[in-house]
Amino acid sequence: MTKSYFPKNFLWGGAIAANQAEGAWNIDGKGMSVADVAQYKPNIDPKDYVSQWHVSPAQIQKAMQTDDTTYYPKRHGIDFYHRYKEDLTLFSKMGMKCLRVSIAWTRLFPTGTESIPNSKGIAFYRNLFKEMNRLGIEPLVTLAHYEMPLYLVNHYDGWVSREVVDLFIRFCRVCFQEFNPYVHYWLTFNEIDSVFRHPFTTVGVVEEKYANKKEAEQAIYQALHHQFLASALATKELRKVDSTAKIGCMMTKTLAYPLTPNPEDALLAQQYNRNNYFYADMQVFGAYPQYMKNYFNSHDIHVQMHQGDEEILKQYTVDFVSFSYYMTMVKSIDEDHMEKVGGNLTTSVKNPYLETSDWGWQVDPVGLRISLIDIYDRYHLPVFIVENGIGAKDTFVDGTVHDDYRIKYFSDHFKQVNLAIRDGVDVMGFTTWGCIDIISASTSQISKRYGFVYVDLDDLGRGTYDRYPKDSYYWYKRVIETNGASLYGDSKMAATGSLKL
Repeated sequence: MTKSYFPKNFLWGGAIAANQAEGAWNIDGKGMSVADVAQYKPNIDPKDYVSQWHVSPAQIQKAMQTDDTTYYPKRHGIDFYHRYKEDLTLFSKMGMKCLRVSIAWTRLFPTGTESIPNSKGIAFYRNLFKEMNRLGIEPLVTLAHYEMPLYLVNHYDGWVSREVVDLFIRFCRVCFQEFNPYVHYWLTFNEIDSVFRHPFTTVGVVEEKYANKKEAEQAIYQALHHQFLASALATKELRKVDSTAKIGCMMTKTLAYPLTPNPEDALLAQQYNRNNYFYADMQVFGAYPQYMKNYFNSHDIHVQMHQGDEEILKQYTVDFVSFSYYMTMVKSIDEDHMEKVGGNLTTSVKNPYLETSDWGWQVDPVGLRISLIDIYDRYHLPVFIVENGIGAKDTFVDGTVHDDYRIKYFSDHFKQVNLAIRDGVDVMGFTTWGCIDIISASTSQISKRYGFVYVDLDDLGRGTYDRYPKDSYYWYKRVIETNGASLYGDSKMAATGSLKL
């Protein structure tokens, strides 16, 4: 009997972000972004995510007064800005059908306040998308990926200011009008739920500016409301320009399990998962859920809304739900006395049934299948895995990297996606995170490598920047060309998109 397999139009691909890949931080008119003040701190434990992401007003001022790229590695990235044709050729030869990228707001509007966009920034992205189209690679474009203009942080308190909504929509309008012929899939905010994990990079909130935690929380929720509103307004703008283009939200899927059958553990896990869904709920259903209204009332939080905000949120909702998936969590009422693990800027009770990566992230392929089913059952919209991968310490030998661990990681996860599809989930595609080595978002290292392509660069920016395919590059090439059939050692059914098991 022939069973369904990956769909014929499944978007196999990869994902990068402008602030981690492009470099060229201060040329061709680009302004400073929040990413340009992210500092690499070699003497800090890479697993200490909180201190890695914390940015104080003094640190911002210090960063603004230096052109250093050694300890601000996102400023040089992997020089994708100048090498994108070389990289796209490598991706094309791999057979990649989709590449997720982001547009740096400050490359188009250096401070975010300009009325006319930077023509050199427009030209760069137009050329990038045209080259992707020529090579048969579908662009999946994120509008906001941890790179808002630093000027808006210093002069507007970031997204706390209502004015930033209008400035962002101006940026979106330019993107849609200029790049519409080449881009058919858009995302609004990258991991919008990260707002409490690292508010500076997500919404431009510098917590030390506020008198106490309560005031900072109030500011963060206000900023978050403005991003929800901006997501809806961006959706409205896109539909004006191209009614056939699709726009999605993007969340971090951090599925939590209860440690034991104790109902109190189960309740903690449920509460954690519901909070995780809140951010996508807002962009799919277009309204604040009652439990969040109750939370605001009980914690004296007052989100300022303008007349018409609720109608806008309700009317302009997204077409699909995308998410990043790296690890799962464990919740227990006794977690204060238990062994912890870190990952993706959060911590969890250690799951005794899971292995961990070099950076302590719990590896859980089955959790991806559970997440896909849960998301699809909740929203009844197509889902897109737009980030997943393993950060590892690669060893470069004789012009390549023998990364069987990466191959195993993706093989295990891809198979679970296939099982979710067979269960009825509408999965649009899978763009692996950091398909080429890039600067880590959390630790500002490149030694935490995710890619199928090795970049000759170390954490202090030393190296040739030359690219070298790893063993996993050729493995993924085979997966794509067989539409996943090679995962099961059978490529005969690749042409029909089905596999007999």
